[in-house]
Amino acid sequence: MRSTTDPTLKVAIASERRELADVFDALRAEDWNAPSLCAGWTVREVAAHMSMGFRLSLPATLGELLKARGSLHRMTDRVARRDAAAHSAAELGAFLRDHADHPWTPPVGGLPAALGHDVVHGLDITTALGLDRRVPEDRLRVLLDGTRPRGLKFFGVDLTGVRLCAQDMDWSYGSGTDPVYGAAQDLLLLTFGRHLPPGHLHGEAAPRFTTR
Repeated sequence: MRSTTDPTLKVAIASERRELADVFDALRAEDWNAPSLCAGWTVREVAAHMSMGFRLSLPATLGELLKARGSLHRMTDRVARRDAAAHSAAELGAFLRDHADHPWTPPVGGLPAALGHDVVHGLDITTALGLDRRVPEDRLRVLLDGTRPRGLKFFGVDLTGVRLCAQDMDWSYGSGTDPVYGAAQDLLLLTFGRHLPPGHLHGEAAPRFTTR
């Protein structure tokens, strides 16, 4: 896995944010209220969440965490819903574009985690909407090569008996005998606990990670 301070990741993060801002600008009005792959959130709420780290100062973030009685999950959910209602679609896209070079990173994981935050939430939107956006392979490889049992456990992913096999790049993970095949970016979503629409994954174990 890349160093958590690798400067080339800053370029990848900025490019991902600008590209996603262009995607957001092209969405139809009805797309913003469609469900995303991030359970319980609409496209608009995911987009609002993506820029939270840019817009909230540390004191403001700590204040929101205090309101949520220390629960990061409750805090991010509340802020995403509030900000989704407060900002227009144009503003949500502009937040990403205007802060493409912002140095924000999640509490742990450094730059790879920041890249993962942008890529996965972007896929939460584009995959749910059926948009044919392909994340560049170099960005996917950073994230896929960083797959670890601890991360899978955090997102509630059980790969017992399963081996993930990318069909569009040289990557696999796991030692199980039941392969799950799919595009690399779909397998990335799987490792982050997402259930994908039918037709994205193939193999005997695929139904375990597919929406019903």
